[in-house]
Amino acid sequence: MPQPDSEWKVDVQYTELDRLLHGDSSNSQGLAAMSKKDFKLHDAVLKEYSKYFGKDLTEDESLGGDTMRTDDYYTMAKYFYNLVTDFYEYGWGRSFHFCRFSYKEPFSKAIARHEHSLAHRIGIKEGMTVLDVGCGVAGPAIEIAKFTDARIVGLNINEYHIEKATGYVKQHGLTDRVSFVHSDFMQMKLPDNSFDAAYVIEATAHAPSLEGAYREIFRVLKPGSIVGIYEWVLTNRYDPNDLAHREIALALQQFNGIAKLFTVSEATRAIQAVGFQLLDHEDLADRPTAMPWYHPFTNSIFNTQTWSDVITYAPMSRWGRTLTHYLTGCLEMVRLLPRGTQRLGDDLSQAGENLVVGGEAKLFSPMYFMLAKKPEVDSS
Repeated sequence: MPQPDSEWKVDVQYTELDRLLHGDSSNSQGLAAMSKKDFKLHDAVLKEYSKYFGKDLTEDESLGGDTMRTDDYYTMAKYFYNLVTDFYEYGWGRSFHFCRFSYKEPFSKAIARHEHSLAHRIGIKEGMTVLDVGCGVAGPAIEIAKFTDARIVGLNINEYHIEKATGYVKQHGLTDRVSFVHSDFMQMKLPDNSFDAAYVIEATAHAPSLEGAYREIFRVLKPGSIVGIYEWVLTNRYDPNDLAHREIALALQQFNGIAKLFTVSEATRAIQAVGFQLLDHEDLADRPTAMPWYHPFTNSIFNTQTWSDVITYAPMSRWGRTLTHYLTGCLEMVRLLPRGTQRLGDDLSQAGENLVVGGEAKLFSPMYFMLAKKPEVDSS
């Protein structure tokens, strides 16, 4: 397997803010990593992120919230993940995405199956160079690299993510197959026609324009190559004239770092508008399954499907989130965690509650699947 090309290697140069905020916390996880932040900067970043949303729907719409957020999507997304990454690892794991659950299926296997399914449908195989658009801390990249033996290049705007991801890749002995690029998926620092395939796992939910993000993916793929996408969408049941629906959409945006949510029709139109041939698309959340994708947020540690998941589900269960609320509050009081950590945890708990509401009402899906092909070059 060839070594990553020099143009795709990344020597992460932290911005001064990121360097000072995170320090050496990338070597730790969860609450331990949170305790190593610069406390004043953490509080400042939380306050800056809060400015992107009104106190309620009326104020947010009067301020032109969607426009403000899409105009400043880059900074907003960086603030969000600088705040929540350690919480995500503490409560969910290293693969920052949802999945469906089969009967008696452990959480980790369900997450991996969701990733394997995407790789299989794209046709990723050994010898291919594949772009992971918005790679997080490399949970999916590592899994897909092991599953397919392909070479994965992860793209991410967040330096802290890349710092952590690089460490995890070393742990798995995959430095010859997984590398990273620090870049915005709206303006990729990558050459044209350079990848054999690409995938997106819920990452372009942070895009200010799906068409803009998909256009960049189209540009860097080789002719004839395939992209597979799990997209966050508002379903056809969503009614923009329904106040309750708009309130749910705003909550999903606020507590998940999203500038604007797009509809199913907007997503399918966008991918075709940039030149892709849409081969297949469906909402995987509509498929019959033992447990829905939002199951972890409704679950209790006392009714997990497998005993092995009791510990896994503990932080994300309602009981676990309540315990985290009081634990982080106590640690804040004795200055072992930065001010605002408890509030941040409460916000993420609200994210879970609103995801359940949106999922149960079928107004929202985090797994609208699209499979698309960049046309072959016309040789005539």
